[in-house]
Order: sequence, then C-alpha cells, then structure tokens
Amino acid sequence: MPEFSPWHDNSFTYSPPNNEPGPSQRISEDPEFHSLRRAQRRFGVRATVLSVGGFLLYVLLSHSVPDLMNQRLFGHLTLGLALGLGQFLVMAVTSWCYVRHMRTRVDPLARGLGSRLDQHEARSLRTAASRADAGQTAPYGSRGYRTW
Repeated sequence: MPEFSPWHDNSFTYSPPNNEPGPSQRISEDPEFHSLRRAQRRFGVRATVLSVGGFLLYVLLSHSVPDLMNQRLFGHLTLGLALGLGQFLVMAVTSWCYVRHMRTRVDPLARGLGSRLDQHEARSLRTAASRADAGQTAPYGSRGYRTW
C-alpha cells in the first residue's frame, strides 16, 4: 500500500469533505425559520378549522334540522340555500386572509432567509473560487453547497 494518500484526510477512499453542515440543516435550525413555520402553521390550522368547520356545520344542519334549512327567507330563497351560498363567501374570505397573512407575515421572513442563503451561496462560491485558484476542488460542486 502506498504511504501517501491523495486525499486530505489520508484515507484511501474518496468522500467529500464535510467541514460544515449543508444550508438546509442550518436553515432548519435557525430561529427565524422556526418562526416562519409557526406563522404558516398557525394560520393554516385556523383557516382549515374555519373552512372545514363551516362546511361540516352546513352539512350537519342540513341533515339534522331540515325544517330549519327549508324555511323561506324571501321569495324562493331558503335558509339552507343562503347558507350554502355563504360557503363561497367563507372560502373567499379565507383566501383573502391567506394572501394578506402571507404578504405581511410570512413573505418578509422568507425573503430574509432567502437573502441570507444567497449571501451564503456567494460566500461559498468565493471560497470555491479561491480553492480553485489554489488547486483544490470545491466540496459540493460548482455551487458550493448541497442542494436540498
């Protein structure tokens, strides 16, 4: 066996160096990432409960108290038909609230994380370029980090 190994850790098999964790690991450990996930999850649970709960209430009322649902409000419009059409309104309001929530709370956090990831990528590319100038190879390909 040769006494000299061409690899930096003196092993005789190649494995990419793992000097630092990949960005997906770092981002998932970031408190800002956790607040982003919490913001999405909280709103998602509320929106789901509102939408599905409203629909289930409508179905249960239709099944349990058909006399109430068949009461005429005016003309040919019954309470059941009005509540059924109200489901469209509930979904529209839920969608509008979702878009507003994402724009005001989630998107700014996501943009901040994205810019930090871009800075990390630029730093990794500079490091990879300096290694290439020194004759070393980039650890994770040309981008300088593992893809998710």
